[in-house]
Amino acid sequence: MANGGPVKHGYPHLETVRAAVTALYKRLSYDTVHTFAASVAPADVAFCDTDDLYLGAQRVARELVRHFRLPDARMIVSFREMEHAASVELAAGPEYFIELNDRFRTHRRDIGAALAHEVMHVYLHRLDLSFPGTRDNEILTDTATTYLGAGWLLLDAYREDASSSQKLGYLTPEEFGYVLAKRSLVFGEDPATWFTSPQAYTAYTRGLAQAREDERQPPLTAAGWAGRRRYAKDRRHAQGRVVGTVSGAAPGSTSTAASGGSGAGASYSFAPDGRGPLRVSFPCPTCRQRIRVPVRGRVRARCGLCRTVLECDT
Repeated sequence: MANGGPVKHGYPHLETVRAAVTALYKRLSYDTVHTFAASVAPADVAFCDTDDLYLGAQRVARELVRHFRLPDARMIVSFREMEHAASVELAAGPEYFIELNDRFRTHRRDIGAALAHEVMHVYLHRLDLSFPGTRDNEILTDTATTYLGAGWLLLDAYREDASSSQKLGYLTPEEFGYVLAKRSLVFGEDPATWFTSPQAYTAYTRGLAQAREDERQPPLTAAGWAGRRRYAKDRRHAQGRVVGTVSGAAPGSTSTAASGGSGAGASYSFAPDGRGPLRVSFPCPTCRQRIRVPVRGRVRARCGLCRTVLECDT
């Protein structure tokens, strides 16, 4: 929790965030992910200063338990002085003890954000889904909270001006915006009207721009001119390596040693099939699972993990 200190910006954890989205689809399946098409509604987690602190916190926790479909889990919420925003004891259940930072006694509108992250810890614990290392596991938790419909609360808790700052979670504001935008593009939701923090809205728009860049990478037909030109150059080099390798192979042999790389910063790569044309591998813009298709011009591909249909020009 950044409380008055500097807030990190940009996309330092982007690859881990993308890996977390892929892991969610693999562990939950397409059908389960799509049961979270509706986000937590602002009215359901609203917390007024006149609400009783403990009863209000329990009410919001129950709403998040309901959202994440943990009907047999009971959250016991308390407050104490601590360094971090919150913590949860991951026991066997059905009762889980969540401790919130004493700061939330007077910053009650952000209680939902802190609880969303901790309830997601319980959800992932029950799924037996985790990443190695505390940092990456917390990034997975933030990403899952956001992609499954409650992370807009974490982004909305971000506020920053010349004299003060507050941010919850391990992702940067722009990374929260990126995951929220990825979710928005899948489910057709527009979370922009839910933000009470103008800084959160700005971070979301920046994340949305980054998410749309995923949809404009070659060999997708939506790629820009520069990307298409670079792709064509890399493809020629890869095809030349395949021809050179095959011409030097022993009669009757099949070589797969001429694996073709891509230019610096490109997310695609080329490799010979051995049984057919050169193939190109690239990440699905929705779930980041890698897709492999033949290099033969216009191709329509369907991601086997998230079922997104992609128009490609290979």
